[in-house]
Amino acid sequence: MGQTLSEPVTSKDSQKVENHLYSVGSSSMQGWRINMEDAHTHILALPEDKSCAFLAVYDGHGGAKVAQYSCKYLHTRIANQPEFKQGNIEAAIRKGFIDFDSEMASDEEMREDLAGTTAICVVIKDNKLFCGNVGDSRAIASVNGNVETLSTDHKPNNDDERKRITAAGGWVEFNRVNGNLALSRALGDFIFKRNTDKKAEEQVVTAAPDVVVKTINENWEFILIACDGIWDVLSNEEVLKFVRARIAQQMSPEMICEELMTRCLAPNCQMGGLGCDNMTVVLCLLLHGEPYSVLANKCAKNVSNGDISPTK
Repeated sequence: MGQTLSEPVTSKDSQKVENHLYSVGSSSMQGWRINMEDAHTHILALPEDKSCAFLAVYDGHGGAKVAQYSCKYLHTRIANQPEFKQGNIEAAIRKGFIDFDSEMASDEEMREDLAGTTAICVVIKDNKLFCGNVGDSRAIASVNGNVETLSTDHKPNNDDERKRITAAGGWVEFNRVNGNLALSRALGDFIFKRNTDKKAEEQVVTAAPDVVVKTINENWEFILIACDGIWDVLSNEEVLKFVRARIAQQMSPEMICEELMTRCLAPNCQMGGLGCDNMTVVLCLLLHGEPYSVLANKCAKNVSNGDISPTK
């Protein structure tokens, strides 16, 4: 748990972008933390491929530098992979993460920085969704009102993660890598990537992403990506109900993000912990070429009044 302020910074940086397929809202809030170390991206049409949308959240630790750098450049590295141009987006994400991390490790300014960041991105093209993830930020989708899990948190005490960590010469103590880092995959954190006998995918902390591939159909309602400051407080199901209740009211997506962060903010941080982190949320409403009212009516059919609870 990092240092905290005596009062939270509750001002929110919110945005909205939309076209006939997507209405995307985002919001970020510093909260109780001394500094804001999150970053995020939402691009409805990548310059390299106008038919491709890209959404991402980066939760920095040890500083904001790697998160901000990733926010500016990771999508470009992925889109410029030969595999991307060949239509193999899953491979492009896998290679893009590793290549991007390697480039940072070779950069004089970046390689000595002790910071790192989670990275979770969603690429959508031709009704196919690709979610690449390192770290413990998380993405879910709502499909007919049910949670569709799009990522798995990378924690040091997960069996597969622990095996890789120890095989590379690290250890897990207090559920942290070498007693320090609370997640087991990240961009940056180069101090944990110095085993010259191991490949990039085999380092104590690796930038190799898991990639989940899904097919989107008319039953898909929204995609939500957020840092662990949200998921530490609410479960996947609780977030889904919270968001659907507000979609049923036709609340704008960036306002839904703001209300979700307010709901998760701790009333005080005397004990530290849950609700005291930076928070960032990206919410993508899937319109399928229809007006927002069509999605709102669909979500309203099975929303109970109890789901529309007042925020703190």
